[in-house]
Amino acid sequence: MPVDSPDTDPMTPYQYPNPPDALPEIVIPQAIPADERLWVPQAENVWFRPLCLNVSQGYWMNLLRVRKSGVLSRHRHPQAVHGFVLKGRWRYLEHDWEATEGSYVFEPPGETHTLYVPPDVEEMITYFQVNGIMYYTDPWGKGMGYEDVFTKIDMCRKHFAQVGLGEDYVRQFIR
Repeated sequence: MPVDSPDTDPMTPYQYPNPPDALPEIVIPQAIPADERLWVPQAENVWFRPLCLNVSQGYWMNLLRVRKSGVLSRHRHPQAVHGFVLKGRWRYLEHDWEATEGSYVFEPPGETHTLYVPPDVEEMITYFQVNGIMYYTDPWGKGMGYEDVFTKIDMCRKHFAQVGLGEDYVRQFIR
């Protein structure tokens, strides 16, 4: 690792501007918000909290919150998905493992799975980075719909307008 010259204070920040075309960072002090309006409804007892909606690379990062037991969705990913369980637990019906608080999950491209939250879990919150799309299917792979970063943005615009934050509230998460 490079070291500053001996006469430079290590606490001296970088002295030049970032590239003029670089996008601004996103910093969300309370990613798990106290304000319920920031949770966008996705289905009955299922919400997501947008963190980054990247339109140029086609991915989104969000918190998924579930407050009911049962099957959430059956879906396939053409690209990798990363998850980290913050609260509660869940599993995929197609696997024998369970994602518990503190678990990291890598979902490989091409996998189809069915997210299930057990009956004794009051609330599940998982941080997901979804690349590409979520392609919803029936048990035999027939397409039932999809979500991508653009449908997520549309859901956010509609919800934020309905709860009084304004449809442009979502812009802070778009990169």
